[in-house]
Amino acid sequence: MRAANEPSPPSRRIIPTLGPIYEALSPVALPMIRLTAGLLLVPHGSQKLFGWFGGKGMEATAQFFASAGFEPGYFWALLVALTEFVGGLFLALGFLTRPAAAAIATFMAVAVTQIHWPNGFFWTDKGFEYPLMWGIVALAFVILGGGRYSIDALIGREF
Repeated sequence: MRAANEPSPPSRRIIPTLGPIYEALSPVALPMIRLTAGLLLVPHGSQKLFGWFGGKGMEATAQFFASAGFEPGYFWALLVALTEFVGGLFLALGFLTRPAAAAIATFMAVAVTQIHWPNGFFWTDKGFEYPLMWGIVALAFVILGGGRYSIDALIGREF
């Protein structure tokens, strides 16, 4: 164990020649995750709101929520659809990042515990792995915020 005032040993990368690439790209790593996570949620909201991408639209989504015990079904369907669509866009852009990510994380926590948990782990069996992963990603952005490359940073506001 080293003493508190002792300097850290130099980093020893497995492939040292890639060090400059890692250093050059590290500032964009979290924005890439934020952008990807946000944009991957948008089509799910589009399915619910507009019936795009093979979705069933608001009526069928409202019926699903009502049958799952979320009353009134239309209110919950609209809330979830907007969370995915608008929240996903906001997360991708880094605009109101923490509130958008908090809404997404909350929605995913409910999806995991109330909808997917009884189906087991694997998403291929309608299990909870996919919403759990998105919930944890969103929670990370609740903690981190939008970062340097976000609209939040551009306008000088961090929520």
